[in-house]
Amino acid sequence: MVGVAERLSPVLAELVGAELPLRIRAWDGSESGPAGAPVLVLRNRRALRHLLWRPDELGLARAYVSGDLDLDPESDLYDLLETLARLVERTQAPSLRPSTRELLGPQGRRLLAAALGLGVLGPRPPLPPEEAQRLSGSRHSRSRDRRAISHHYDVGNDFYRLVLGPSMVYSCAYWTPGAATLEQAQTAKIDLICRKLGLRPGMRLLDVGCGWGQLLLHAAQHYGVTGTGVTLSEEQARGARERIAEAGLSEKLTIRLQDYRDVADGPYDAISSVGMAEHVGSEQFRTYATLLHGLLAPGGRLLNHQIARRPNLPGEPYRTSPFITSYVFPDGDLAPVSVTVGLLEQSGFEIRDVESLREHYALTLRAWVANLQAEWDRAVTLSSPGRARVWRLYMAASALAFEENRIGVNQVLAVRPTQRGRSGLPLTRAEWLGSDAPEGPAPDRSAGLASGAPSA
Repeated sequence: MVGVAERLSPVLAELVGAELPLRIRAWDGSESGPAGAPVLVLRNRRALRHLLWRPDELGLARAYVSGDLDLDPESDLYDLLETLARLVERTQAPSLRPSTRELLGPQGRRLLAAALGLGVLGPRPPLPPEEAQRLSGSRHSRSRDRRAISHHYDVGNDFYRLVLGPSMVYSCAYWTPGAATLEQAQTAKIDLICRKLGLRPGMRLLDVGCGWGQLLLHAAQHYGVTGTGVTLSEEQARGARERIAEAGLSEKLTIRLQDYRDVADGPYDAISSVGMAEHVGSEQFRTYATLLHGLLAPGGRLLNHQIARRPNLPGEPYRTSPFITSYVFPDGDLAPVSVTVGLLEQSGFEIRDVESLREHYALTLRAWVANLQAEWDRAVTLSSPGRARVWRLYMAASALAFEENRIGVNQVLAVRPTQRGRSGLPLTRAEWLGSDAPEGPAPDRSAGLASGAPSA
């Protein structure tokens, strides 16, 4: 008797218009596909039912997150994702859904017969509970942003500590020659930001989207600043406050559960925005940049650390990943670095430096995936099987996207010039990026909270 996998393989090949470059193992134990290829495991008929109801990336994601579709433990996750990516590029099909003409023709009849024969027709399977509910309200309104942030970050500080490591830094590390571990690379990244900002004792730092507070802790401990961090995540705020109290820095550092639009206690001598702009949204970034410009003292610096997508070709629409939108970052948005730089300039900033850390983020993500895989059972206990699957899939796929230059990440250093146009930076990059804090007076904060208009 012909097994399910042997019956299914030609149907899938017809759908995608190419032989599948991976191996299928079905719920009856049958297998089909190239020997040595990554093995996809269909644990039950629901795996295919997810695809019947949503024949695209989101359908695959739902089947995987629910546990109906899995990867053979002997197969490499990165190999599988690379294989699927090449298949998508080759077929150039955003969906596996046949056209109406195809459904009513011979192909449609063959697909229907196969679905009936395999017993996969039926009601839509329940959506995994890890899928974000459709957000209501205006996109990037305060209330909607709170719900979007909560979906991603309020999943338990212990879970994040397991994935990210003790420093709990949820952004790209900086893999210098002396950084042999993830913790060392994250410390190098935090210190790089502090040096780019020119921090020194007595300065006042604002960290927008402060995470669990590691940048503020490092800046206070090693550069003598006072600081304020803002976040919309209750879990992050609670965790950051606990870490600050443990370090004995509660008098120097403050964490607020606050929307960036409500920050009004400038001027600050320096502002960091690390992994925050992706949540702000392209349509809101000019407003965001103008607000930060107004909160910054003349001569003060902004460090914007932001993931970037490749620019679209003329006439090419910008598509977001339905998996990322539904399971990872609701309302998340990426912009090309050229757009970000332009909007910062329009808001009155002078751009002084742009550094790409694309390869560094790929290494960071692979380290996070390794942490998750090494503590898989505990990660499942701390969250859920579906949540752990989401994080493994999104981080591994993102690592490949950085490696293949489909997305990048950049640190943009900008300054708010004084009224006479002075930046306050030393003349050479080596001077302002030196290991020692630069000499000279702190930025002029006498102007108070500015309107955000460019200085004359």
